[in-house]
Amino acid sequence: MEPKLMSDSITELTKKIVNFRDERNWKQFHNPKDLAISVSLEAAELLEVFQWSGADTAVDTEKKIAKVKEELADVLIYSFLMANDLELDIPGIVSAKIDENNRKYPAEKAYGKADKYTAYAEDGEITE
Repeated sequence: MEPKLMSDSITELTKKIVNFRDERNWKQFHNPKDLAISVSLEAAELLEVFQWSGADTAVDTEKKIAKVKEELADVLIYSFLMANDLELDIPGIVSAKIDENNRKYPAEKAYGKADKYTAYAEDGEITE
């Protein structure tokens, strides 16, 4: 599946988020610990969309889609704020993580499998 074209650049989106926060003088509440807590809380709200759904894991109703969009946006907003405040380059850290995961989960070994990366280590070598 091809990724969808994003409507705003990461830089422009970050500016919009930071401006919203700063216009309300909320930076004083946004230290790394509290932003991390907020990411976790919003991720739990995203998970709540699927609570008690049994085997129904699809996002196939307008109500579910709207709730997923709302909660995912909250997770992303707090994540963008944390990255901005810590002067982290989002494309850089995401790209580095994908590179790391490529090493941990070689496609030829991990294809179609859900094992932890330690299952793919050679000669007992495990790199975190």
